[in-house]
Amino acid sequence: MKLITTEMLPVILSVQQSPCLSLYMSTHRSHPENLQDPILFKQLVKQLESSLLINYPADVTKQYLEQFDALANDSEFWNHTLDGVAVLSAKDFFEVIGLQDKVASLAVVAEGFHTKPLQQYLQSVDRYHVLGISLHDFQLFEGNRTGISRVDIAPGIPTTIEEALGDELTDKHLTVASYGGAGPSTGNMYHGHGGKKEEVDKDAERFFRVVTASVQKHYSKPSGLPLILAALPEHHHLFQQVSDNPLLLPEGIKVNPSAVTNEQLAQLAWEVMEPAYNTTLENLGEKFGGAKANGKGSDHIAEVAEAAATGKIDTLLIAADKTIAGKLVTENNSIRIVPGDISHPEVDDVLDDIGELVVKMGGRIVVMPQEKMPTATGIAAIYRY
Repeated sequence: MKLITTEMLPVILSVQQSPCLSLYMSTHRSHPENLQDPILFKQLVKQLESSLLINYPADVTKQYLEQFDALANDSEFWNHTLDGVAVLSAKDFFEVIGLQDKVASLAVVAEGFHTKPLQQYLQSVDRYHVLGISLHDFQLFEGNRTGISRVDIAPGIPTTIEEALGDELTDKHLTVASYGGAGPSTGNMYHGHGGKKEEVDKDAERFFRVVTASVQKHYSKPSGLPLILAALPEHHHLFQQVSDNPLLLPEGIKVNPSAVTNEQLAQLAWEVMEPAYNTTLENLGEKFGGAKANGKGSDHIAEVAEAAATGKIDTLLIAADKTIAGKLVTENNSIRIVPGDISHPEVDDVLDDIGELVVKMGGRIVVMPQEKMPTATGIAAIYRY
């Protein structure tokens, strides 16, 4: 199982070997809730089977579903899921993607993969990283307006001060002792030869430099997500001083991240993120309104589809919870929308298909809740020209 990244999306979109099978569902991280996950998965596989049997004989359908059936019976997999999973399958292609967010159940057979949930996961403007750091180690979390999950740090990236500085630690005999209980204000007391605070400060600065460089290179730059610092109040100024990460927000969380639950950390992070989130959505709505008034935007789905096919769209706003069943058909150098039934193997979500066209043409997708959309059609396009 992989985590979705922006680099994976073009690879997924490039697969056009019909039929393309897309399955999405929420999962559970712990027992006993996760016992129901394989049952739901098998039900969704049954939906894929029903759709395939419309166009394919039983033996061929069985071949298309072999890897799904194997996954359904893989107890090791179901014991180590995250909050959601996407399974994408086509000829010579099978990808299992873990999601750190809940996702609506969906099973679709079409001429290309259904990617709107992945677009939403990658492009939603409510996503962020939280960097929890102390003078000993650091943790990284990814969250959105609904919750937060810890990120597994890639092998080779130092997560403790000993790993980061090694032999360069200025005082190898320094010991750190906790004091003050387990509350949010818990700090550290340093005992060394004569209480060498200068050496502690020097180590802290060098450790923070290693951490900010690693996080920027391996997480902030690839994802483009805002970064919120969570640390004791006395560490914020130093970290902000040594970091040149342009995605690090000036406002942080002044708390020891190890002393709060994930739910508490998510609440504190969203208090930092929500004003910027609302401002971003308001600005996008205003930008669309101005573009439409000047003939450089549209919320008419047929017009937007045509503009997407010609690479005219700079930014596309899509409602996360709206589906328009149909397919895009190109005829005589123009594109039209043919309505259909989502259960048919040649039919997908038109909003999803238009979004994929925009991505292929180098445009930007923003998936947002319908109540935040500036239109009622589920789509709004801002043109390049």
